[in-house]
Amino acid sequence: MRKLLSLRHWRAVFVRIFRLLGAKEVRLVDKLLYVVPVLLYWVLPDVMPFMPIDDIAVTMIAAEWYTRYMERKYSEHLK
Repeated sequence: MRKLLSLRHWRAVFVRIFRLLGAKEVRLVDKLLYVVPVLLYWVLPDVMPFMPIDDIAVTMIAAEWYTRYMERKYSEHLK
């Protein structure tokens, strides 16, 4: 829990996200796996106003999941 409240942790996660999104070794489909759902969620809550989770919280949760998944998947390519 303490880690999730740490600004240092989230800065590192978003640095890793931008590194993964900019890496030519990561396939476009895998990049879209993060970008499309996050962008849709930023737009769709305006259509679905009763969603209880804030946009930034969804983005952060998705970022945490995405970095772990992609770094495992591309571990040999991203060193």
